[in-house]
Amino acid sequence: MEGFFIYAWDGKDLLLLPIDSPDYKEITQYNKILHEKYYVKVKELILGGTYKTKANEEYIYMGRFDYHDIKSERIYKENSRYSYEYVYTDINKGKYHYFVLKEDDRDNKNFSILTLKSLGEKFIDVVSTECIENYADLFDKLERNTHYSPIDKSKDEYINYTLKEFLEKVNKDWGLHCYGSDKKEYYIGKVYNKLGYYFYENRSNNDYYKYKRIEGTIQELYDQIQPMYKNEYLANGKLYSEGK
Repeated sequence: MEGFFIYAWDGKDLLLLPIDSPDYKEITQYNKILHEKYYVKVKELILGGTYKTKANEEYIYMGRFDYHDIKSERIYKENSRYSYEYVYTDINKGKYHYFVLKEDDRDNKNFSILTLKSLGEKFIDVVSTECIENYADLFDKLERNTHYSPIDKSKDEYINYTLKEFLEKVNKDWGLHCYGSDKKEYYIGKVYNKLGYYFYENRSNNDYYKYKRIEGTIQELYDQIQPMYKNEYLANGKLYSEGK
């Protein structure tokens, strides 16, 4: 071994790092930035630009938009202390800065969002002011996030299963959650060790154990329930989840 080295940690592994290596230069530059105590300001943010945090993570700036959260409230049913359901309400908390964690893979499979009311001391360096190439793709994913746009129940779409689809779905996983023509949620299963199927209406919370089980052939259950799956959409019209 020739040259000068320093000890460095890679997770739990202790390494000898050459001082003329790219890794050493990157670490030195990072430590220098930390000690300078420079923090990125709002006026320096550019759409699609890349910014480094104290934790040495790089984020892409997506813009400043409303931030939505959900408030849950437990509502007891009339004349009952034990039967209840949860009601969810959208809360708009105002404008936030949205960032997306920059990933090594081009497909950005691990889509991680950071939202900040103010920057504070979060970012310590401007990595690049050039707009990242896949900004449009990232923004499309951002538009499908419930913090960016809440779920709009009025846009729920119910689509009927065909008998073939219904049979295949039940047999594939030995069970299927679906909706009936009455828009109630049902569970359909295959009777264990028997030729036949059953269904019951799903009940929320403490009502769950009160279900009534009904058995029959797949055709009989299909005709009685008229099963459907549900697609959910956000307020901006983007598809959030496909129930099929």
